[in-house]
Amino acid sequence: MQIFESVARLLSFSRAAEELHLTQPAVSMQIRQLEDTVGLPLLEQVGKKIHLTEAGEELHHHCRVVARQLREAKEAMESLRQGVRGRLDIAIISTAKYFMPMLLAKFCEVHPDVQLRLTVGNRERILEQLADNDVDMAVMGRPPAEAAVAAEPFARNPHVVIAPPGHRFAQAKRLSVARIAEEPMIVREKGSGTRQLLERLFSEHGLKVNARMEMSSNEIIKQAVIAGMGISLLSLHTLKLELQTGNLVILPVQGLPVVRDWNLVHLKDKRLPPVARAFKSFLLEHAEVVIGEFATSTLPA
Repeated sequence: MQIFESVARLLSFSRAAEELHLTQPAVSMQIRQLEDTVGLPLLEQVGKKIHLTEAGEELHHHCRVVARQLREAKEAMESLRQGVRGRLDIAIISTAKYFMPMLLAKFCEVHPDVQLRLTVGNRERILEQLADNDVDMAVMGRPPAEAAVAAEPFARNPHVVIAPPGHRFAQAKRLSVARIAEEPMIVREKGSGTRQLLERLFSEHGLKVNARMEMSSNEIIKQAVIAGMGISLLSLHTLKLELQTGNLVILPVQGLPVVRDWNLVHLKDKRLPPVARAFKSFLLEHAEVVIGEFATSTLPA
């Protein structure tokens, strides 16, 4: 099953053989024996490319689950013998990348034997990873409504409307949501938490978003706003450098910032490995202070 998982993931006998330190004929023989045992073809070759059959897709899913459970059992035993160690698999939405490295670095200072695998994506992608049990836990804004997921808030996440310093509203003292709805906006892609928050904010006022451009990166959105292409709603945690340098300003919109929670999310019935439980405790104890300091330093003087 380990050999098949490697071939299915890499879609290559030679690369799987190299990864597993085996010969290619040995890998091919093991796959043939597995197909004989299953009674179904697991792989098919079209030209020079390898593809998974329907049976192969199903078995690959179970192989990943079994491999993860075996790894978690090994790490649990090692943690009981030697303290917190092993690999922490965590996924975060792209907005969280501005502060999570600081928290992870502090966690690793306390637990230097921990190995990290960090993936960054939008909300929809992270929910898929959680459902497939590909990660131990995830950091996101609004948690999913599914009963199978457990979520714990660990810090506040304020969102503000930004504009370039030369914008006609830059010197305003107070703006209504209806007023900024007249402006072209640079928005995140559909499926992102920030996009959903913006649409809910406007919908609550009976307004529609005047979306000029849709982008999947906070960094590109900030550059587009600086260039004068529109205004945008972003998490305050993404804006430290641009606000400090004066390249962006926060518009004084009535009712903003919209403050939501950062949440730590994992499958409710998942038995978290010791390293994940240790990180969860660390985050709940220290995150608010670290992120609070970050947000304070982000605000302009």
